[in-house]
Amino acid sequence: MKNNLAGTLTTLLVCAIAVTLLTEFPSPAEAAVKFGHVAPPFHGQSKGVDAFAAYVKEKTDGRIDIATFPAGQLGGERSMAEQVQSGTLQMATITTAVMQNFVPQSAVMDLPFLFPNRATAYATLDDEELQEKFFSYFPKKGFIAIGWTENEIRDFSNSIRPVRTPEDIKGLKVRVMNSPVYLDTFKQLGASPVGIPFPEIYNALQTGVIDAQENPILTTVLAKFSEVNKYITLTQHTVTECVIIVSIDYWETLSAGDQQIFRDAAKIAIKTNRAVNAELHQKLPKSGISIEQYAKQNGVEIISLTPQEREQFRKAMLPVWEKYRKKIGNELFNLVQEKIKAHKQ
Repeated sequence: MKNNLAGTLTTLLVCAIAVTLLTEFPSPAEAAVKFGHVAPPFHGQSKGVDAFAAYVKEKTDGRIDIATFPAGQLGGERSMAEQVQSGTLQMATITTAVMQNFVPQSAVMDLPFLFPNRATAYATLDDEELQEKFFSYFPKKGFIAIGWTENEIRDFSNSIRPVRTPEDIKGLKVRVMNSPVYLDTFKQLGASPVGIPFPEIYNALQTGVIDAQENPILTTVLAKFSEVNKYITLTQHTVTECVIIVSIDYWETLSAGDQQIFRDAAKIAIKTNRAVNAELHQKLPKSGISIEQYAKQNGVEIISLTPQEREQFRKAMLPVWEKYRKKIGNELFNLVQEKIKAHKQ
C-alpha cells in the first residue's frame, strides 16, 4: 500500500514538474516574437514587416511565428529601440533619424540631398558592401541590424509660396523631426525649424504656429496637411530609411540557418515596402485616385525641381555634410559617396 502511494505521489510530482517546465519555459514555436514599428497598417512599411513575418514562418515551417505590431502599439521609435537594446523586445524597425541617438553613424543616411534621385538611393542602399559596413556599427551598441524598411522620401510643403530654390525657404517656420541633422538642415537654409510632435502638425499649420512641414508627399496628403499647405515641392531631400534591428539576446538563440532566413526576409520586406508605397502614390486609400489627381481636385500645387535646382540645394547643404562627417567618420562617409557615384542613375 505504501509502495503504491509512494508511486502515485512520485507520478504526480513528475507531472507537476513537467507542467511547470512547459508553462515557464515554452518551446520556440510557442514563445512570443514581437516585431514593432510605427507605420499604419495600410502603409508599405507595415506590409513589408508583415511580409517579413510571413516569410520567416513559411521557411521555418511555423517554428518561428512573429507577431507584428504597427502604428506604435509597442511605443514610440526611441522607446522601441531601447526595448530592443535591453532585450525586452525582439525586433523593431526604427528610422535612422532616431537610431543616430544610439549609433551616431546612422546620421549618414539623413544627410540632406545626399541622393540625386530615388533609383540611385535604392541601388545604393541595396549595395551589399555598404550594408555590411553600415550594419557593423550596431552590435557594439546592443543591436543586430539586418535590413531596411522605409517610410518614404521626404518632401516639403508650405502655405506661403512656391519653393524652388534655397532662398524660397528663408524665413519660413518649419516643423521638422526632432533630430539634430534635420534641425541643422533647415537652420542652414535660413528657416526657423521647430521640433514639434507629429500629431500636432495639422493644428500648428492651421493656426499659423508654423508655415511649413517636411514629410513624404504621401504622408502630407494622407495626414491632410495639404488641406492647409497648398504648395508642395518634391524636394526628395532625405530618404526616411529605417533599420530592422534585432535584440542581440534573441539573435544568439537563432541557428545560423535561421539567421540567414531573417536576412533573406529583410530583403523581402524592403521589396514589398517599396512596391506598396509606389502603388499608394497611384491609388490613395479610400479615394482610389492618384496623388496628382488629388492635387488637381483640391487646388494643391505640386512643384518638381529641375536637376539644376536640386544642385542649388545640394551645394547649400555642404556645410551640414561637413559638420556630420566628423560624427559619421571619413571611412563610412567616403564609402557612401563612392557607392552613390557607382550606382547613379
